[in-house]
Amino acid sequence: MRLTGRGWAVLISTAVLLGFGLWARYPGLVGLGAVLAVALVCALVTVMVPAPLRIRRRVRPPRVARLEECSATVEVTNASTWLAQSVTGHDLVGGRRTPFLLPRMAPGATVSTDVPIPTTHRGVIDFGPLTLHRFSFLDLIEVGQEHGDSASVLVEPRILDALGLPAGARRGHIGADERIAHGGTDLVGLREYVAGDDLRRLHWATSARRATLMVREDADPSAPHLTVLLDDRAGSYDGEDFEEAVDVAASLLAAAAGVESPARVVTVSAGLDEQLPAPAPSTGPAGLDPHVLGALARLEASDGEHGSGLFAGSPDVLAVITGPRSDLGDLLLTASGAPSGVVLVVDPRPETLVSAQQGVLVLRGPRAEELVHGWRTAVAR
Repeated sequence: MRLTGRGWAVLISTAVLLGFGLWARYPGLVGLGAVLAVALVCALVTVMVPAPLRIRRRVRPPRVARLEECSATVEVTNASTWLAQSVTGHDLVGGRRTPFLLPRMAPGATVSTDVPIPTTHRGVIDFGPLTLHRFSFLDLIEVGQEHGDSASVLVEPRILDALGLPAGARRGHIGADERIAHGGTDLVGLREYVAGDDLRRLHWATSARRATLMVREDADPSAPHLTVLLDDRAGSYDGEDFEEAVDVAASLLAAAAGVESPARVVTVSAGLDEQLPAPAPSTGPAGLDPHVLGALARLEASDGEHGSGLFAGSPDVLAVITGPRSDLGDLLLTASGAPSGVVLVVDPRPETLVSAQQGVLVLRGPRAEELVHGWRTAVAR
């Protein structure tokens, strides 16, 4: 609550008139000062009464990919049956004040307006509550009151079509790499029988031991196992390059989910390590697990150093994603340890788009679109 310019003028005039009138014993001045004082009291009473407004907020959609359109619809209803309302205000969107304009509302009227939600950055974008400003009788006092509650929208990384993965390369019993084109299955787990399961997949030995029907969960041994190593060090990127790098990581994980291949995503700082079995138990956009997609959406660049024990085994396909300011030496060495190692660099000014360094394929591009296109052209089968 604060006095407007007119309110300050009336307050000062009231003090001067009452003070000088009482000192000089001028009843006229005292009366005029009293009238102004009554006007101030009336203005204060009018703003002390809460505005009879109802606020309803809707978000569409609650989860959105980066750079897609998103907005919140705010409905303001004048619950008064006899008093019109004239208010202005602002909404907090991602911590920034956004003007909220409303026309004069008749008694019982409802006004809707759309508030755009910025989606240039991943993460949780909070908006609200709505702050409405009212002016008192004679516009002497302005008051701002919060109405409604807060809401949020999750901005997720974009998923581009990476097409697929290279052929699988599985570790043999004697430590040699084997290329398996197709055929056969590997037992990766057991679960209890659910009505509708194929009876041919029953594992009779385990069912007999547990006295309940158990079903095999098999995987194709030729399915490539993808590991995405995402460089999340802030010093490796310029500007918004990290946003593009996360888009590339999400696109490659979605490509693995599309061909029902297991995948894993880890960060250089070891702040994120998620496994994606094949097939995924629950799917979101492009078949990607919503939990993993949410973790990527909330991932922030850090100053952490390289974690230890990033790889418990040897991945078939290792995709290392980094920025233009990183030292590629260690990352190239890491990528060269996998049968299929690829380094993808978000580089705003690449000299070459596709090259080979230390026997490792290196893809460069200023945006996620160029890197995913290079993956489709030079890596995917």
